[in-house]
Amino acid sequence: VQLQASGGGLVQAGGSLTLSCVASVPVTSIAYMGWYRQAPGLERTLVASILSSGRTRYPDSMKGRFTISRDDAKNTMFLQINNLEPEDTAVYYCNSISGGNNYWGQGTLVTVSS
Repeated sequence: VQLQASGGGLVQAGGSLTLSCVASVPVTSIAYMGWYRQAPGLERTLVASILSSGRTRYPDSMKGRFTISRDDAKNTMFLQINNLEPEDTAVYYCNSISGGNNYWGQGTLVTVSS
């Protein structure tokens, strides 16, 4: 599975952004997909996930401003981020687990200015 993330950029605090992750296979065939982020000097952490069934999950710390979704016809997963904060500055990665294998996209940088 190949994943291509895009949509990052420089955004002012309080703004919104939608990231996209295009998969090389039908997303409905992928057991698990998720968005992770890694800020400078910190570990990569889970932001949101979506199962092949469409069920979504968010860590408690990510509930409220993040929305994960999927467009099955376009084999694309999205992450909408509202009310961006400087602390959201990070490289955002899309991830998938399929057939027991773990796949990562190349990451897209989100920079939030105060």
